[in-house]
Amino acid sequence: MGLPRWLPLLAQLVALLSAGPRAREPIRVFVVPHSHMDVGWLYTVQESMRVYAASVYTTVVRELALGEHRRFIAAEQEFFRLWWDRTASRVQKLQVRELLAQGRLEFVSGGQVMPDEAVTHFDDQILQLTEGHGFLYETFGIRPRVSWQVDAFGASATTPTLFALAGFNAHVISRIDYEVKNAMADTKEMQFVWRGSRSLAEQQEIFTHVLDYSYCMEGYSWEGVAPFPARLQSVAFVSPSDPPVTMRNIKSYLESFVSSVQKRASLMDMARVLPQGCDRSFFKAGIQFANMDLLLSFVNTHSAQTGITAEYATLSTYLRAVHAYNATWHVRGHQDFLPYTSEESQVWTGFYASRSRLKGLARRASALLHAGESMFTRCMWPRPPRRLDPGWALRQLRKLRWAVSEVQHHDGITGTQAVQVRDMSMEHLSAGVRAVLRLVAAIVLDRPPDSPGARPRGSEPEGHLAAVYNPLAWPVTALITLTVSFPHVNVTDESGRPAEAQVQRSKKIPDKYDVYVLTTIQGLSYRYYSIRPAEQAPDGKQASGASMTVTSKLGLKPRRPRTRPRGQNLVSVSNDCYTVFLDRDTNLMHSIWERWSNRTVGVTQEFLEYPVSGTLSDGPVSDNYVFLPKGPAGPAWEAVSLEIERGRLLTEIRQHFYRTLGAKEPTYVIYSRLAQVPAARELLCGRLEQELRVGPLRMNREAVLRTSTDLQNLQVLHSDSNAFQMQRRPYRDHPVHAISRNYYPMVQSAYIEDSGSRLVLVSGQAHGVSSQGDGELEVLLHRRLWNELELTQYFNVSLKEPSVARPEFWLLLGPPSVTTRLRPRAGRALQHRPVVVLGRLSEADSLSARQQEAVTLPPSLHLQTLSIPGWNYSSDHAEHLQYLRKGFPRKAKADLRRVLLRLHHLYETGEDPVLSQPVTVNLKSVLRGLGSLVAVEERSLTGTWSADSLRRWSWRTRTPGGARPRASRGPVVTIGPKEIRTFFAHFQPH
Repeated sequence: MGLPRWLPLLAQLVALLSAGPRAREPIRVFVVPHSHMDVGWLYTVQESMRVYAASVYTTVVRELALGEHRRFIAAEQEFFRLWWDRTASRVQKLQVRELLAQGRLEFVSGGQVMPDEAVTHFDDQILQLTEGHGFLYETFGIRPRVSWQVDAFGASATTPTLFALAGFNAHVISRIDYEVKNAMADTKEMQFVWRGSRSLAEQQEIFTHVLDYSYCMEGYSWEGVAPFPARLQSVAFVSPSDPPVTMRNIKSYLESFVSSVQKRASLMDMARVLPQGCDRSFFKAGIQFANMDLLLSFVNTHSAQTGITAEYATLSTYLRAVHAYNATWHVRGHQDFLPYTSEESQVWTGFYASRSRLKGLARRASALLHAGESMFTRCMWPRPPRRLDPGWALRQLRKLRWAVSEVQHHDGITGTQAVQVRDMSMEHLSAGVRAVLRLVAAIVLDRPPDSPGARPRGSEPEGHLAAVYNPLAWPVTALITLTVSFPHVNVTDESGRPAEAQVQRSKKIPDKYDVYVLTTIQGLSYRYYSIRPAEQAPDGKQASGASMTVTSKLGLKPRRPRTRPRGQNLVSVSNDCYTVFLDRDTNLMHSIWERWSNRTVGVTQEFLEYPVSGTLSDGPVSDNYVFLPKGPAGPAWEAVSLEIERGRLLTEIRQHFYRTLGAKEPTYVIYSRLAQVPAARELLCGRLEQELRVGPLRMNREAVLRTSTDLQNLQVLHSDSNAFQMQRRPYRDHPVHAISRNYYPMVQSAYIEDSGSRLVLVSGQAHGVSSQGDGELEVLLHRRLWNELELTQYFNVSLKEPSVARPEFWLLLGPPSVTTRLRPRAGRALQHRPVVVLGRLSEADSLSARQQEAVTLPPSLHLQTLSIPGWNYSSDHAEHLQYLRKGFPRKAKADLRRVLLRLHHLYETGEDPVLSQPVTVNLKSVLRGLGSLVAVEERSLTGTWSADSLRRWSWRTRTPGGARPRASRGPVVTIGPKEIRTFFAHFQPH
């Protein structure tokens, strides 16, 4: 037969490889098969399940069972759970259990989705991780130990900290700035130990691996593309199948494989990991495995010549081999990898503000879920209401848990999905919100489940009952807002005493009135108010009840050049903490005096727009991901009007910005509110609440709010990382795209400061933020874009709708010592505002006996979670595994007795002389309002590990760390700065 035709070429390849230096031992290559399945990007969850996602699990399970050498990793739990519940047969479920037990199928990360890391709140990251882990542990008794965060658009320093708290041994990322990645590759520091929290540091460090290229392995896709309908396909996104591996072409596959490995050998020492798969891969797993089987066999047959061995592996297999190497690793501190730039003209900072309405709804839904969870937990202990079905209540909460978890996906809350996928997310969130509002009404008003939700439309002529719930575990003084149809109002509390209230015309709903009620509510407690029409005195004034406001209008003023002097004609609005000065000549804010240091700081706010390109011939374009302005921002208005509504409880400043002098409707609005309360109520007195209305925008415009001050911050910005910790962001002079590359995510807060004062913005949702000039704090609010890119033209990944954004901010100004104390609590107070439930006045009598003892934590602690998850598994791991081995009985009823409790220390080490100290609390005392606490178990972050039994890998580092924290035993716990501690609480049943 003669020599095979490919053998001379193999000899040439071997000679080429042998010419250079080679490792003494063969390079061990770990091929990790996976499928990257986006939970909503170009296609809805339903479309993906129908076309390919279910097929991935069906065919992978079959092929793994056929070949013991094969492996597969799966990340996102949403698709798997849908397949498990709706598609998988009993035989397939048995196969999955066997594959997991043998370690041939591995769940990595294990959350509901692969979340974004830039614009997600850490509360919601924990939620989606807990949802996935709870399912995996309850169903299989497994607990993921490694992460697979390979498609998030940049890497947060908070995420690895959360994974360490969840019990992970290692963390894998991919998308970081291309210049940073190149520098790390040059120094071979693509693997390191990350201490992502400044305060927790080595206590929660985690080994981190940066993929050298990406999670895709190009040139090894033999199955083609998933068969979506033609309307959902694009020529640019349809890659032809690679040729099947045969004896005729296997030499070229070997050459490509060896070349790929050698490239990676220049970036990392030791073993190499090669992800096999990409987006929507392995929906025909048999074809993928059959071809890779042949290639890997051929590679290993010729390992003596190539210096390479290859094997299928799970991610843990690779990381276990790295750990066994026992190297000494570089330590990275709490710096993150944001922003993300994939190449010179691809600056991924636009998604910080894309789809503002979705970002706002996601945050409000999360806050409602937090309130609903604690309300349900409180009403279940010591005994549930007579008319509430606990099983029904838990289903309502689970609906919103699923929706809030789903939208954390890296193409979800980022606003980078197709329009139809955005609509899916909005509907899922809205449906979950409606479900929990029904639950809230049932709990508070003792109504049957089919009654309307918490905010019925319209207004009863005889008045309303308003039940107000404080979801925070400390006392809150706040102004709640009610809308009524009558202008003269009497407001009384649950004891029949008059409440402090103010009424004014609604600025949102014609012929309606806004009633502001000043209330103080204890932690996790209720207040009840009756709102009735008041009689009018003969002179037309209100005889009693809520006070009326006085309105002053300063008229319309055209925009003036900055060269003209300002500040000669001022009007002021004051409370005990601030005086806000407004310029009568411009109708703009001029300055703010703050009481703590008796300093007046120049502060001006205005709206500007960045013009961007939509045509490729005009240069790089902005899209849902990328922000690439053509140049500096310019004023977006030509005139502004000013009104001041002065009241006894609240003074509101209303500024309307008009695009042109002749415009009938404003494009931009700022409503700024100061509460007229004593300085002792510092959290309410010490903030200027601002509600904005932005849009509709013109096409290819990006709108910002620029707050210009006379603070000398030298363009140094501080913005938060997932609302967990702050990052220092100095301005960097990039040679190109310096504007967009100096934008950062602001999930909850950002500030600028000089030696004497700090100006803080606390936000109700995620935005982009920057300091483009000295003393400036600029927020990217809203975007409207259309371009020629394939994603836009074929999949409608666009921002072309003329929508209106309604962001909210709280502005704090004062010395750093004061704003350090206020900022963390202000962030939680804005996020978790009192929940108002409207009922009928006739329902008031049934509520008088239902007040429970308050739950109050020290001021530096936040009750992050109080919920009844409903998981049905034993806290004893061995006992739970024994239960699962009995034959996988039908899913048991939800466990309503176990309470999940998380406590979070709000402050960093050394941040405040008092509030940064460790805090000791007795949970038995704190939670006595729920009943008699009989047992407390400390758990891992997601609850699946006992803290006593959790052991994570230790890694040798150039900067040795200290001892890891010990688990608490009993109800008395001490919580250090920035710690998040998770417990199962068990109460005495009744």
